[in-house]
Amino acid sequence: MSDIPIKVQLASLPNNPGVYQFYDKEQLILYIGKAKNLKKRVSSYFNKKHEYGKTRVLVKKIVYIKHIVVPTESDALLLENNLIKKYQPRYNVLLKDDKSYPWICIKNERFPRIFPTRRLVKDGSEYYGPYTSMHTVKTLLDLIKSVYPLRTCTYDLSKEKIQANKYKICLEYHLGNCMGPCEGLQGEEEYQTQIEDIRQIVKGDFKSSLQYFKKEMVALAEQMRFEDAQLIKDKIEVLENYQARSTIVNPKINNVDVFTIISDETHAYINFLQLSNGSIIRSHTAEIKKKLNETDEDLLQLGIIDIRQRFNSQSKELYLPFKVFLESHLKITIPKLGDKKKILDLSFRNAKFYRMERFKQIKIIDPDRHINRIMAQMKKDIRLSVEPRHIECFDNSNIQGSNPVAACVVFRNGKPSKKEYRHYNIKTVEGPDDYASMEEVVFRRYKRLLNEEQSLPQLIVIDGGKGQLSSALKSLDVLGLRGKIAIIGIAKRLEEIYFPGDSIPLYLDKKSESLKIIQQLRNEAHRFGINFHRNKRSNAAINSELESIEGIGERTAQQLLKKFKSVKRIKEAPIEDLALIIGMAKAKKIYATFH
Repeated sequence: MSDIPIKVQLASLPNNPGVYQFYDKEQLILYIGKAKNLKKRVSSYFNKKHEYGKTRVLVKKIVYIKHIVVPTESDALLLENNLIKKYQPRYNVLLKDDKSYPWICIKNERFPRIFPTRRLVKDGSEYYGPYTSMHTVKTLLDLIKSVYPLRTCTYDLSKEKIQANKYKICLEYHLGNCMGPCEGLQGEEEYQTQIEDIRQIVKGDFKSSLQYFKKEMVALAEQMRFEDAQLIKDKIEVLENYQARSTIVNPKINNVDVFTIISDETHAYINFLQLSNGSIIRSHTAEIKKKLNETDEDLLQLGIIDIRQRFNSQSKELYLPFKVFLESHLKITIPKLGDKKKILDLSFRNAKFYRMERFKQIKIIDPDRHINRIMAQMKKDIRLSVEPRHIECFDNSNIQGSNPVAACVVFRNGKPSKKEYRHYNIKTVEGPDDYASMEEVVFRRYKRLLNEEQSLPQLIVIDGGKGQLSSALKSLDVLGLRGKIAIIGIAKRLEEIYFPGDSIPLYLDKKSESLKIIQQLRNEAHRFGINFHRNKRSNAAINSELESIEGIGERTAQQLLKKFKSVKRIKEAPIEDLALIIGMAKAKKIYATFH
């Protein structure tokens, strides 16, 4: 099937909605996609230059195109999802989940039992779910059992067997957890009424149960049966407390699915909330690994189809952060304010918190993936052509022009490489001139790296605004490195990031990991430079104390400090010890000064 040229295959494609499949020379499916117009969509893969590397690799491997025409775009959407699940192509996003989710089963029998299960048996029983955790199921069943006395035994409670007195009541009856249908102490009609109320509770509707119990409580109180009325009141409080815990904003919001998405360069996270009568009855976040640089719109569309199928959602209305094409019978709402917007924001926070937790886990379990993600994010945020695996940051340090120094710190893969840090004494600049100092240091640093044929960084960070950045650029121009190394400046006041030739700064999100790494670089360069400057000032002060003695110069002071380590020890040293180093004449002058 690979003998037909791609151009011929493209020419024969119809202008109808459908699903296309790309095959390689081994007849393996590489990719499955949907299209409103098959001919236009598939041809676009071969008619344009793809920036994303994996897409270019995919197109090179395609030797055969197969397609399936469907009546509508909605049909294409559903068919695409089913085929991806079936064939799991290499270049498709896969929403895999190997979990066997728990369900609540109402057993198909005369006096139905209610219990949790992970197995669905086609015997006419009712299954509600799936739920995202067994904890949710147990909490709901505990609520039901505290309100409704139901049987837990597995007896066949047919009319004949009950009438024949085949069974006897057990301890559950004496504890008040069962009304004894096995001995005919509870009728089938009364039991089924309870089951109907439980069906509504499982669906998130507490209204009918609360109405029934309130009427019952009033009737018992009128009959002076106050103890029984109190028991009913306790049940009402249990139901109301559970409902209050799960109500989010507005009880009128019913049968709604909420979806939001947050993504980075490599992964996306889709949160799903299902609401019934204003209560969240289900919450789930799916993690998706990107394959071909998919957009949030494409991923959310695929996620909605898959998650709704997985959790068997029948909701007719969806709250979404932006417009996505879905089945025509679904109502899509994009909330802007009010209760609906609060629910959408809650879903977004759930996705965000899940992403943060995953980052923490990955950082421990898979540090390489953590580094790759951060580097990819920095490349995107700072508009770089390559990932900044090697970054260098420069900072000047002087006090009123005295002892001007500079520091260069080096980060590799987002982490400090302290053995590569360098200090610089400013040699060609007199007075407090930060711009000229920056120009000198940047020139000296990269002149040396070029001479020694060492690797250059992918990114240079200058501590300062447009002025310092311009000075650093002058040195790169002289060295012929302009355009070969990306360079930015970061101004302290508002954390503005400046680019060469652009007067308008970039403002990164204050919580952005890219900004945090740039800030860490700047702070580390500042700390390293300040420490060096402090030591230099301290040494200068010591030297000046010795050099103030007539006949003692810088060289003599350095000789003494090298031997005695401090001025204090020089003061305490016998004249003979001083003379051994600098001669008796100078030793007498120093000794006389300090004694």
